[in-house]
Amino acid sequence: MAPPQPFAATAAAVLASLTATALALADEADPPPPGAESAAATWTLVRGKHWQLASGVVPVNVEAGDEGCGQGMVRARGAMKLDLPAPTAKMPWAVRTVEELQKTTCTQWISRDYPERCGAFERERWLPIAATLPTREMDFCIDRFEYPNRRGEHPLVMVSWPEAQALCAEQGKRLCDENEWTFACEGEEATPYPYGYGREGEQCGVDRPWRAYSAQALVHRDAPAAGVELARLWQAAPSGSRPQCASSFGVHDMTGNVDEWTRGLRRGERPTILKGGYWGPVRTRCRPSTRSHDEKHVFYQQGFRCCGESSGGGGVLASAPPL
Repeated sequence: MAPPQPFAATAAAVLASLTATALALADEADPPPPGAESAAATWTLVRGKHWQLASGVVPVNVEAGDEGCGQGMVRARGAMKLDLPAPTAKMPWAVRTVEELQKTTCTQWISRDYPERCGAFERERWLPIAATLPTREMDFCIDRFEYPNRRGEHPLVMVSWPEAQALCAEQGKRLCDENEWTFACEGEEATPYPYGYGREGEQCGVDRPWRAYSAQALVHRDAPAAGVELARLWQAAPSGSRPQCASSFGVHDMTGNVDEWTRGLRRGERPTILKGGYWGPVRTRCRPSTRSHDEKHVFYQQGFRCCGESSGGGGVLASAPPL
């Protein structure tokens, strides 16, 4: 990542006051990884338009990647469950999508109102349904953590969709498409959550109280007021600080923490798709998506991660049809 741009003198003075607030919020997060060194936490304006909270620890260097992938990347390979194309005698269910089929196996609803939340899904009911679903072979690489993909760092936020694409391209990668992101989260079993079937609030840092935001404070994202508002709203944690919040492939923080931009694949629909949810009381499962924002949208809890081809993967998803 390029070094942060310096502030004007007035902005620097205002931002200095953020340190105490940021440190107080950091104290509420999970403890740093073993061996990490403490450091003062503060908000930083990156490239004059994005924001990042220093985690208060010295970040670990980018980790080695899986075989066939670049540094810091995980290889996701296997058969992805697909939505049903049409009713058949073998698959007579009225609902057609994996997401809706999963909801028929929820045994503990927290809320049925949008954004609905399920506390527990029944694996024994889901597996027979999943066994009848069509599949597609997948093979690609995905960042282990949210951008900037470094254990111990907070994710970068206030990033638009084109900016996320450009930041991935700088590293020789690309923005993940929605199928890639979903498969890296749910695995071949198509689990509702990256870690399984039960909703664990602390495991991925979800269901935290919603805090009303000031649209006026965030409208100019390069202004000191945006940093002050971010410090007040922030409830995320450094990447990888919740070791149990990982998918079967070993991809971290896919639900909770921050929403992630992906590239949509549905014909006739906008490509700007958010996946994963954030720390608040929202769906935060592998399948749901938010499809209502355009490419200019930026927000306080919105980041991304990058994907790439695996050596031998053949770019399976680059030209694959939509779900």
